[in-house]
Amino acid sequence: MTRFSFMVIDTPSVFANEASARSCFELVKSCGYEGIELNIARAVLDKLDLLTSLAAEHELRIPSFLTGAAYSEGLCLSSPDESLRQGAVDRLISYLDLAERFDAILVVGLLQGFTRDEPDLETALGRIVASLKQVAAAAEPRGVQFVMEPINHLQVGFNNSVAEVRQVVKDVGSDAFKPMVDTIHMNIEDQSITQPILDCGPDLRHVHLCESNGGLFGSGHIDFAAALKALDEIGYDGFASVKVYRKASMVEAARSSINLLRQL
Repeated sequence: MTRFSFMVIDTPSVFANEASARSCFELVKSCGYEGIELNIARAVLDKLDLLTSLAAEHELRIPSFLTGAAYSEGLCLSSPDESLRQGAVDRLISYLDLAERFDAILVVGLLQGFTRDEPDLETALGRIVASLKQVAAAAEPRGVQFVMEPINHLQVGFNNSVAEVRQVVKDVGSDAFKPMVDTIHMNIEDQSITQPILDCGPDLRHVHLCESNGGLFGSGHIDFAAALKALDEIGYDGFASVKVYRKASMVEAARSSINLLRQL
């Protein structure tokens, strides 16, 4: 059965101090979520003992960490600059410690870059696959897994559909590297919300649930009931993170989303 986690969008602000971090964990726990998903930010990395303590105290799993913030530092898996590509690889490998500590997965998406980083698709894909093979080689012996998020073409330059991500997973060829899905991106890039889930089957490692407009669940047209049914059909028992990043406070997003999911 699918378990629900809540994605904290502005992780740096939440972890600006202990009081705000504690308040966030209390909110997520009180709503009934089983986990909390975080962006990897310096504010988090500097407070790992606090993070460990809050997770244990509130009995919340941290099933996944988002890695995209590193792109703002210039790190990019498709860059023609070898030092920036290797920097992205090294950064992901350094995050394996974090993933291992919390028994979490790493989510790779934005680090692929854009066509402005590398206009030639074939060249970009070759660099991305080669880079991820390095990360997989480091992750495998540690039993850590990472996933690629299919992100729409307006937000990432490559591997926008679930089918494209599945091909990259095949090309990397490692049990440490798996596909994930996100309903808002499938709504843009795929013809179905359910078929990509069924196509992933037992390889599916992570899920983001997000409304078509990025807002509160029910304010768009994503068929969450159908998505959850497809997850049940493939026997998915991992986490699905609620993602709301527009026109709602964290409190409103956390409470209203879980209420709708319970109704389904």
